[in-house]
Amino acid sequence: MSFLRKLLFWKKSQSRVAVVRLAGIIGAQGSAFRRGLTLDSVAPVLKKAFSTSDIKAVALIVNSPGGSPVQSELIAARIRQLAAKHEVPVLCFCEDVAASGGYWLAASADEIYASNASVIGSIGVISAGFGFPDVLDKLGIERRVYTSGKSKSMLDPFRPENPEDVAYLKSLQSDIHEQFIDYVRRRRGTRLDGDENELFSGRFWTGRQAKKLGLIDQIGLLHDVLEARFGKEVKVITIAQKRGLLPFGTGMAESATDRVLDRLEARSLWQRFGL
Repeated sequence: MSFLRKLLFWKKSQSRVAVVRLAGIIGAQGSAFRRGLTLDSVAPVLKKAFSTSDIKAVALIVNSPGGSPVQSELIAARIRQLAAKHEVPVLCFCEDVAASGGYWLAASADEIYASNASVIGSIGVISAGFGFPDVLDKLGIERRVYTSGKSKSMLDPFRPENPEDVAYLKSLQSDIHEQFIDYVRRRRGTRLDGDENELFSGRFWTGRQAKKLGLIDQIGLLHDVLEARFGKEVKVITIAQKRGLLPFGTGMAESATDRVLDRLEARSLWQRFGL
């Protein structure tokens, strides 16, 4: 306790809540210019939030259409580790979207809140790409690929799809999907109230619908919920990520290309949810 707080001991203590924003695509996206939410990028912020003195809770603001299942799992696991270590409850407030990996992050909280029109769910796994099997022939280009291992060039976009490769990819997706389902079951438990075939189909819902299904706990906004729970004088402490300098030796042409790719990739993920 600071000296000043000791001097003011007769004043009513003020409840404190640390707030962390987890927004954007989950997963590293290829370069320093195209970084999404990763454990590496958010770990210092989470550590600082949970280490804030005399807090009553940590509030997560989640706004993400998903991304890497690995990074989703790693970030969620770190949140639970810190919550257990500091014995602090975690509240999640979903903004526009908490879907796919975004919902994985939300499920790490002890309680989940959302707006009526938030997009919630999409508990599934997706892989997307393009195929160009005839392009090289039309351009008169011969492609030469040499591998060691028969599956090393599987799912090559310049070759016709191989049913065996597609079946293998789907088996990987199924395994990751089961891991996602298991995590949601563990975190939400008996609060889930719906047909599991529907809940875990990859479908998504509005916040109001998600509440009926038990995917969230209540409809509520950050400040309204915190004031109702901790009093009108609750102090919200925002823990923001520091913005570092861009790395040396990176050309402007590369940055422009990366930014375009980043926007296209992000746009495709957000558009899946009508945004």
